[in-house]
Amino acid sequence: MTATTKKTNKGAIEVDSDGPKSIIVIGAAEHNLKHIDVTIPKNTLTVVTGLSGSGKSSLVFDTIYSEGQRRFIESLSPYARQFLGMLEKPKVDFMAGLSPSISIDQKSVSRNPRSTVGTITEIYDYLRLLYARVGEPHCPQCRKKIEPQTSQQIVDRVLRLKEGTRIMIVAPIVRGRKGEYRKEFKDLMKKGFVRARVDGELIEIEEGLSLDRYFEHTIEVVIDRLSVAKKERARISEAV
Repeated sequence: MTATTKKTNKGAIEVDSDGPKSIIVIGAAEHNLKHIDVTIPKNTLTVVTGLSGSGKSSLVFDTIYSEGQRRFIESLSPYARQFLGMLEKPKVDFMAGLSPSISIDQKSVSRNPRSTVGTITEIYDYLRLLYARVGEPHCPQCRKKIEPQTSQQIVDRVLRLKEGTRIMIVAPIVRGRKGEYRKEFKDLMKKGFVRARVDGELIEIEEGLSLDRYFEHTIEVVIDRLSVAKKERARISEAV
C-alpha cells in the first residue's frame, strides 16, 4: 500500500492510494458551520446529533452528501451530465473518502411501516435483480449450493439413499401466505390426493377442510410415500 499527501490550510494529510477508511472533512464552512474538521469511519452506523441550528444538516446534507453527488456527476460522460446539471461545490477546504451517496429527507419518508432505505430509493429492485442473476443460492440448513436438477438426476439421487429408507415425495402448493384455502383442498381431493403436509404437520384431506385465514401457512401435497428400492425406480420417476 502506498500513500499520497494532500496539502490543506490545516497542514498535510496522508491518504492511502486505495482510499481512506474514513470520510475526512477539513474546514467545512457551509451555512453556519465554522470551519470544522470531521472524520467519519466507513462501514459503521454514524449518528450526527446536536441542538437545533448547530449545523447537523449543513454538515450531512449540504456538505458531505452534496459533494458526494457532485463528484459522482462529474465522473459521468458529458452526454449524461447535460441532463443532470452541475452542482455547486460546498464551502469546504478538503474532503476525502467520499462515495456515491444516497440522501433521504425525514419529511419525505413513506408512511408505510414496511418501507426501507432500499424501497424508498428504489435500489431494492436492482439489488433483487442482482442477487437473482449473479447470486449463488445455498440451502440455509445444510449450506450446500442449490442447483437445478433434471427429473432423472433427482431419481438417481433418491436411489443412492440406503435401501429401505422411508421417503415422502411432496409438491408445494402454498408457501408462507395467509388464507383458508378451501378451494385448493377441494381441488386436490378431486385430483385424487388424500394427504397434505400443512405447516410441517401431515393431515388427511377431507371435505370442508380449511385453515385459519389470519395466519401464514405452507401447504405441500403428498404425492407418494414409499421405501427406497431399485425396483421402485419407475414409481419414483412417476412421482417426481
